[in-house]
Amino acid sequence: MGRSDLECLSREELIELVLRLQRPQKTSRTSSKPPSTDRKERREQAKPGGAKPGHEGHSRVLSEDPDAVVDHRPDRCACCGGDLHGDLPAEVVSVSERIELPAVAPVVTRHRRLAVQCPSCGGRGVVPVPQAARCTPFGPRLHAVATYLKTFQALSYERLQAALSDLFGLTLSQGGLMNLLRRAQARFRPGREAAVAKLRRAEVVASDETGVRIEGSNSYHWVFHSTDAVVHTASPTRGAVVVREMMDGHRPAVWISDRYTAQQGHAVHHQSCLAHLARDVAYAVEVSADPVPLRLQFWLQAVFALAERVTDLAASTLAAKRRALERRLSDILSAPSRCDLTCELQARIGRARDQLLVFLDHPGTVAVTNNGCERLLRPAVVQRKMTNGYRAMWAATGEADIRTVVDTARLSGASPFATILATVA
Repeated sequence: MGRSDLECLSREELIELVLRLQRPQKTSRTSSKPPSTDRKERREQAKPGGAKPGHEGHSRVLSEDPDAVVDHRPDRCACCGGDLHGDLPAEVVSVSERIELPAVAPVVTRHRRLAVQCPSCGGRGVVPVPQAARCTPFGPRLHAVATYLKTFQALSYERLQAALSDLFGLTLSQGGLMNLLRRAQARFRPGREAAVAKLRRAEVVASDETGVRIEGSNSYHWVFHSTDAVVHTASPTRGAVVVREMMDGHRPAVWISDRYTAQQGHAVHHQSCLAHLARDVAYAVEVSADPVPLRLQFWLQAVFALAERVTDLAASTLAAKRRALERRLSDILSAPSRCDLTCELQARIGRARDQLLVFLDHPGTVAVTNNGCERLLRPAVVQRKMTNGYRAMWAATGEADIRTVVDTARLSGASPFATILATVA
């Protein structure tokens, strides 16, 4: 905006422009920005980490089946110097453990084909090529370790190469690692298909997406989450076509997501993520003296409190509380205001009004926020920051397959590495 444009503004418009410029920047508390983007002075004012006063301490649990037990007993009396022979009874006064990792070295098995000449006919017998020698020289555990470090510890090829060399004494080229990972990723395709089949039968589905670089272009990492399955997928687009292809005509009862347009219209009902809305309201409360954002904040607090005990209340009680919340919301949305932030909030909430309290119709099965999907996307965000994305689409697709199988298995308590090893073995 140039000088001539400013001269055309009225006094009220100039005042509004100055007020907007004076507003503080959004932070992780008032928007979806990560905490790492907060200004240093705000981080310095944050509460210190660690245990808070009154927190009950915890100590390491002793192993139920130690590999060895060593008893340390005195052989001389500290008072008189008398002999304390081994037949005297003793009591345990303290127990401690020392935990150590064994030295890990690769186990190399050499397979040799032998030829034997027949003493009867003189023919030469040669054994067929053994199965272990027909494919890669690397075993399933090595495939699992490399896959785990690359996918869940966000190691680049260079760092993965160094880790295998330093920890296990294995020398692999980056091309060899790439081929190893590609072979391992192919084993996760059936598990992904099984997870997708479960997703397409789910009554409640949550979804979210985040940006990622693939082959040097801006692309997206999507996640779909139900009670029985988690499906990750990489796509060059952020459009609704990704959802339609994933669901393949299945229309759940409820869809949980933010208010992004591509996430709309895929289920009978839609529950908007109230955590996103709460952050927008918190920003308006911080920068505006208008009372409407504060009233919205109190309203959201009442909704979150109700969500925590939604399974403990009778259907009639939930219906009564819902009517009360809707009346309060109507009063807030109809309140007059001259603040542009307040007007934007009122308009935004008004458009999503039928998506705010859907969770009350499905007690215990529909979450009030989409935090589950955000937690599932967090490792992909870390991977993006550490490695700057994927060189090829097959790598992004293969890693999405791995995360799909592992995160689906996590729903039943399985650990990531155990799932990876069982899949590639």
